[in-house]
Amino acid sequence: MSTPVNPQARPPRITARQILGKWPVWVFPSVLVTLVSFGLALVYAGGIGNPVGSTHHLPIGLVDRDSGPLGGQLVHAIADAPDPQQRASWRILTPAQAQDSFDSGHIYGAISVPANFTASLTSIIAPASAVTSTRQPQVALLTNPGAGSLASSLATTIEQTALAAASKAVGADLERQLRATGATPTATQAMLLADPITSVTLPGHALATRTGLGLTAFYVALLAVMSGFLGANIISGGVDSALGYTPSELGPRRQVRTAVPISRLQTLIVKAVMSAVLSLVTATAVVLATAVVLRLAMPHLFLLWLFLFCASAVVGIGVQAVIAVFGGLGQVVSMFFFVALAIPSAGATIPLESVPGFYRFLGQFEPMRQIGGGVRAILYFDARADAGLARAWAMLALGLVIALVLGLGITHLYDRRGYQRIHPADRTPDGPESN
Repeated sequence: MSTPVNPQARPPRITARQILGKWPVWVFPSVLVTLVSFGLALVYAGGIGNPVGSTHHLPIGLVDRDSGPLGGQLVHAIADAPDPQQRASWRILTPAQAQDSFDSGHIYGAISVPANFTASLTSIIAPASAVTSTRQPQVALLTNPGAGSLASSLATTIEQTALAAASKAVGADLERQLRATGATPTATQAMLLADPITSVTLPGHALATRTGLGLTAFYVALLAVMSGFLGANIISGGVDSALGYTPSELGPRRQVRTAVPISRLQTLIVKAVMSAVLSLVTATAVVLATAVVLRLAMPHLFLLWLFLFCASAVVGIGVQAVIAVFGGLGQVVSMFFFVALAIPSAGATIPLESVPGFYRFLGQFEPMRQIGGGVRAILYFDARADAGLARAWAMLALGLVIALVLGLGITHLYDRRGYQRIHPADRTPDGPESN
């Protein structure tokens, strides 16, 4: 015969109103959410506020193909023109050097002076063509869409401004030469001399179709970073649940396992190995989705897959190290380092030369910048080492070493000092068990 349960013996049920009425419940999440939101707003908005005003030392080439002397004079006049804001870093290059710089992503654009530049200019003031000649030299403004659509656009804008000023100066000089002969410019000559140089925009390094105007590299790199970051958080929660440190909940079902007596160091090793192994899966999934399903232009496919695997693995191991060091707060810390600060300093949507100095500093070591540079080199620049791929491999190796040294070293220190994750009385020699 069952014994009736005394309702008064049951613990009183706590209502949501009672919990929400206690101010300590609100303090930590309120402060943390406010700080995170404020920080994210500053980080993201701070990098995109004024790309034109923030532009400094944008690499642009100057190429003289002219068979006469005026082409060289134009090139040096543009390079030596006053630039108080130092928006451009002019590089005088031979045609071969310019093409190599385009093919390695080292310049974002170039002004190319044609071979008939001097002949076309002097024909404007020649007596035989004083009335009938309307031919003007056409300078090519070369773009590099592989450097990013905005980088190429900013370079073109700077080129147009510089060329317009140089054109007026050249026209004024030609008019002085004409008047020095005692001749007066005709109406046609005056019109041509007011702005004698025209331009046409052409690609200096063309991209294949289905490259997203030079943005596919950014999104593929972002997929690698997010796969490593999200995968690490999923693995960390799953391992902690399997080891009995956190409950496992699926809908209304809740399972608590017996805590396993494992050190922090060994736990980190488990999580790091799982992040590395599962990066094989995530890299394969990214390549299948982008190259096979969406049919994006993906040259050097095996190299791309290998690079994405290594990049995702390094990010995942880095996140595991941060979580092991900071505990629950590690998710927020890793989110800021690997995602929030990484995107505006990646130099993908906005070039690093056009963001504030703080983001240019971050771009020297932020993982997203290094991974994006490697993916860009593989997809757009024929996997050239000097296009950013060599630096990307080196920075991934350095990042892996730093993550392992810090993660393993600090967790070993925690273990030596007795900072156990479970109370000694709760230890059991058995493995994970369901309660």
